[in-house]
Amino acid sequence: MFKKTIIAGLVAGAFAPALAFAQAAAPAPTPEHTLTGNVGVYSQYIFRGLTQTNGDAALQGGFDYSHSSGFYAGTWMSNISWLTDSPTVTGYTSSSLEMDFYAGYKGTVSGDLGFDVGLLQYYYPGTKNSTVPYAAGMTKADTLEVYGALTWKWLSAKYSYSLNKQTFGVQDSDGTTYLDLTANYPVNDKFNLIAHYGIQKFTGNGGLTCTGGVGNDACASYKDWKLGATYALPQSFTIGGYWTGTDMTSAQEANYTNTASTKMIGKDTFTLFVAKTF
Repeated sequence: MFKKTIIAGLVAGAFAPALAFAQAAAPAPTPEHTLTGNVGVYSQYIFRGLTQTNGDAALQGGFDYSHSSGFYAGTWMSNISWLTDSPTVTGYTSSSLEMDFYAGYKGTVSGDLGFDVGLLQYYYPGTKNSTVPYAAGMTKADTLEVYGALTWKWLSAKYSYSLNKQTFGVQDSDGTTYLDLTANYPVNDKFNLIAHYGIQKFTGNGGLTCTGGVGNDACASYKDWKLGATYALPQSFTIGGYWTGTDMTSAQEANYTNTASTKMIGKDTFTLFVAKTF
């Protein structure tokens, strides 16, 4: 009996390291609730191919909550200047912040094919001078969009649809859409390549006028593109850069030219950034 006990102890001792390794290697369970944050410094804020800061630097950041079921919600903000860069057109005497609020649901269709649906509110606090005539068809810039996306590995296609009548300040523009086609290719675990093509399509005839054009589509619709790369650093930092530009008619270029600086905000440009998640 004593001998059997010794042998049993030796056998158990021999397998103990393997058992301990197996237990240590077991994947951690997915948390039910996750809260993350992000902050970044950008040489400028580019949104759908247009600089929102007239080429100046931007500080951006936000918080995201996600549930293991697939539900998520979050908020994000950045400094801006585009509303006050053309005060005689927009009527804004002060507005230096964009605040976004969103919620949605992500899931898997099959294998690597996933989906994402949600609602996004763009909010621009500030003061708008109601006595400025809306000769250019501009009203309050706050915008509500519903969106749906399909993802496959490193490819995604996202379609956004405006639900209110003042999409980014353009009157009578409910039903305005934006198609976002993006490839985010991981070369390795640190280096990613980015390619994007977008189509912004404004609807309605709210009185928007521009040099050489009349109507929301003629003045405000355009296409944009992005090419860039990101590199992951220690401590959850990321650096990157991207080249962006737009495809516009002369009428659309006139519409997207600041009245104060006479700068076309959709021109080809390069942006650098450093960001951190926590």
